[in-house]
Amino acid sequence: MSDSSQQQPAGPRKVFCVKFQREMEGLEERPFDNHPLGQRIFDHVSKRAWQMWVDQMKMIMNEYRLNLGKREHQEFLLKQMEEYFFGEGSSLPPDFVPPQGGH
Repeated sequence: MSDSSQQQPAGPRKVFCVKFQREMEGLEERPFDNHPLGQRIFDHVSKRAWQMWVDQMKMIMNEYRLNLGKREHQEFLLKQMEEYFFGEGSSLPPDFVPPQGGH
């Protein structure tokens, strides 16, 4: 007979999200294994904030006509990502409407 009180189901990984300033579900895997920003994002960015970034990234790539085959374009996009999450750009988008109710 096993002690089931010790075994809790593994729920989603939680992080304190830098974008929403609250604990939320984290990413399931680290983006950019070979880059320090990937670990920082994995530790501090929620799934929801990451999806917001993906939408923002698409706009940036289209607006600046980025070619991710070019190193300078990759570096530009990484800089934009760091600003989005951890720099001046880390505030919520101006059109963001927080969900009603709850904390």
